[in-house]
Amino acid sequence: MLKKMLYIIAGCAVIVVVTVCLLLNKNDVGAIRDFSEIKADSTLTALTLSESVSYFIYKGNPMGYEYELIKNFADAYGLQLKIKTADNESHLIELLNAGEGDVIAYTIPMTNQLKKQLIYCGHESVNEQVLIQRSAPKDALLTDVTDMIGKEIWVVKGSKYYQRLANLNHELGGGIIIKIIEKDTVPVEDLIEMVSTGAISYTISDKDIAQLNRTYFHNIDIRLQISHPQRSAWAVAKGASQLADTLNAWFGDNARSPRYKSILKRYFEMSKMPGDEPAPILSANAISVYDPLFKAAAKTLDWDWRLLASIAYQESKFDPESKSWAGAIGLMGLMPQTAEANELDTANLTDPEGNIKAAANYILKLKKIFPDSEDPEKKLRFVLASYNAGPGHVLDARALARKLGKDPETWKGNVEECMKLKSLPEYYNDSICKFGYARGIETINYVEHVIERWHYYREKVTE
Repeated sequence: MLKKMLYIIAGCAVIVVVTVCLLLNKNDVGAIRDFSEIKADSTLTALTLSESVSYFIYKGNPMGYEYELIKNFADAYGLQLKIKTADNESHLIELLNAGEGDVIAYTIPMTNQLKKQLIYCGHESVNEQVLIQRSAPKDALLTDVTDMIGKEIWVVKGSKYYQRLANLNHELGGGIIIKIIEKDTVPVEDLIEMVSTGAISYTISDKDIAQLNRTYFHNIDIRLQISHPQRSAWAVAKGASQLADTLNAWFGDNARSPRYKSILKRYFEMSKMPGDEPAPILSANAISVYDPLFKAAAKTLDWDWRLLASIAYQESKFDPESKSWAGAIGLMGLMPQTAEANELDTANLTDPEGNIKAAANYILKLKKIFPDSEDPEKKLRFVLASYNAGPGHVLDARALARKLGKDPETWKGNVEECMKLKSLPEYYNDSICKFGYARGIETINYVEHVIERWHYYREKVTE
């Protein structure tokens, strides 16, 4: 009997020791940190979502409105910033409360329920859903929700926009013609573009997404609000009140600063419309004054020099001083990091010869990533897509194509369709995708515009 009791006591002791060790390990790895501990560690871990407004990788560089705000905050306090992405808002809160990150750098809707487990702080916004309509000179704009009665509004079935439209239709006593898109693989950006081109008359979007897309499509109107405003803000865990106070103070001091305003302008005001039209040619023998430089660089690539000219026009309209909203500079639209990696000092980014040479070096590297094909334009499309979005997104799209039973070696109708899917969370959050959100439709259009213009140049300008 005594022996049995000793076994039981020993077993209980083991359980206690293991439990304590597990708790100590949990506190060590996933403890909630306040600002004093963050400063001591010199590292801030921000949780966010990979989306068009918050955080994404573009041309190999981290970007996004929310990302740039938290990066500025980290820089101000000499902190190294680490980004960890979640699948959705619930996952963000889960990770925060598990100590996997210090701050949610994404605006979470303010609710009484969430206030019990979060401290809202830092960046605050007010968002609502708005009607997207075309504002061409002869178009009559809808200015009140009652004007929507009798109009066809297009939304994806089951989306939050469909739910809001159905509720509004009920509130108005019916009459809105709700046009449902059955496929759940159509991103809201595509519907906004369809309104811009006149393919459909109206759709619905969150205001911040609408504002960003207005920089791509200048002929859309987004002023008609169709939902109640929803306050949202960043958040920290309950045990991080010092961090919350620091974020509030920093945003209070910087909300009107030139740097803050420049970030706001870059994402929500600066035009992102591409140069998609054929460039005016100088003569039957010349496209631009930079033709000799294109010809020299094209030899290293075994390319037609007119293809490099087409890329240059797409990137800069042949302006060597050009700078895009994303920070791509010069004739060939090079990001500073890309230029440095291809033997061009950032001080010389606007030098036409150096810019073109560095671009050619980069293209040569991109060509080596993708297999040769019997059809040279197959490989060309992969290279152009990588030049626009970065090779990581193209490799993600190829992986998706393989998983979805499409041909990963063919761009047209296969990988390009998966590139478009990378603007939908159920696809870019797939474990096979390593680079998160991408505005796939922009890359698809980029590839087609460059190739179409190249064919135009081949027809009009002698080699």
